[in-house]
Amino acid sequence: MKPHLAKRSFSLAGHRTSVALEPAFWAALEAIAAARGISLAALVSERDAARAEDGAPLASTLRVFALLEQR
Repeated sequence: MKPHLAKRSFSLAGHRTSVALEPAFWAALEAIAAARGISLAALVSERDAARAEDGAPLASTLRVFALLEQR
């Protein structure tokens, strides 16, 4: 893992997984989750379920989601 990435672990669909993102993306995702009144874990779980259709990597899905939501 590159030093500029921060790794977080989640339980998604009954399995533990880790996601490494830049701190700015984690901050954006935390702000989005707070604005929706849900936990970061719940937001990541929602995005994980939505990405199952296209098979994109979770980290990429979260980055794109954060960018689109911050517009």
